[in-house]
Amino acid sequence: MLSKLLTDFGELSVSQKALVVATGVGGVALLSAGALLAKRRIENTPPKQWRKAGELTELYVYPIKSCAPVVLQKVACVELGPRRNLLRDRIFMVTNADGKFVTARMKPKMVLVQPRFDERYETMFLTAPGMAELRVDVRALVANPELARGTVWGESFPTVDCGPDAARWFSRYLLDKDEGYRLQYYPHEYTSRRKNGSDTGALQDETSYMLFNEASVTDLNTRLDNKVSALQFRPNFVVRGPEPYAEDRWRWVRIGDVVFRYEIPCLRCIFTTIDPASGVAHPDKEPLRTLKQYRQLPSYGESPAFGIHLGVRRTGEVKVGDPVYFA
Repeated sequence: MLSKLLTDFGELSVSQKALVVATGVGGVALLSAGALLAKRRIENTPPKQWRKAGELTELYVYPIKSCAPVVLQKVACVELGPRRNLLRDRIFMVTNADGKFVTARMKPKMVLVQPRFDERYETMFLTAPGMAELRVDVRALVANPELARGTVWGESFPTVDCGPDAARWFSRYLLDKDEGYRLQYYPHEYTSRRKNGSDTGALQDETSYMLFNEASVTDLNTRLDNKVSALQFRPNFVVRGPEPYAEDRWRWVRIGDVVFRYEIPCLRCIFTTIDPASGVAHPDKEPLRTLKQYRQLPSYGESPAFGIHLGVRRTGEVKVGDPVYFA
């Protein structure tokens, strides 16, 4: 059979041979693509069996990258991240004049900028030490965008500039000047970034959700002279119930009826040394120095892992007190 096939192939013209080869290659490519899609579908199919881990005890949304959070009792979970109407996670960022993001790693007192929203979650108000309150009409930014471009970790994408008042406010607070910094807003309902695909979120460093285990910080505090809280690690979700670092082994998480898939561990940097209450970095780089002594993962280099990054797979609403399950 094989010899006859080879003989028949040898009798074909050059163009016919090319067609046969192209058809074969195309068939292999289609099979490979189909196999890849099937693999992704399986990987993103939630499990049917779950084990209870504990309950959701704290819920945070950080409207401005590197600034203080808004504490919530319930939130909608969508692909881009947690939200309440126009209050969304990491949807604003401070930038320099070129649109490159500025974080508390450079300006630690950014963590003292405290946002709050009105009852309809359409207007944001900002306070900071020594500064008058700033009002940001988020609804107006959506309706009449002044287009700009922002850059996060080398990725550039369209943003909306928040205007001269916000620019002056942040420049005075962070630079003691009337200009130099801008406030930018991410206006889209989907991610424009490629880092972790659709799970990258709006202006987040890694993914649109981060979960933290209360017992893990309790264990860390047994090793520290100056105790820290979960807020020092800027999670969206804090869970009470699991043993320390149990979250390392979770590949799926369900909070109430909302389902999340594990993406990567949360690798910690110098940001963790900034006290969220004072805006001052620890002189001995704690708790980062202690974390490096026992939380480094061989495949992730020197940055210690603490908490897990998630992407949503079944959207819905979560609230404080909801049961948390894992698989």
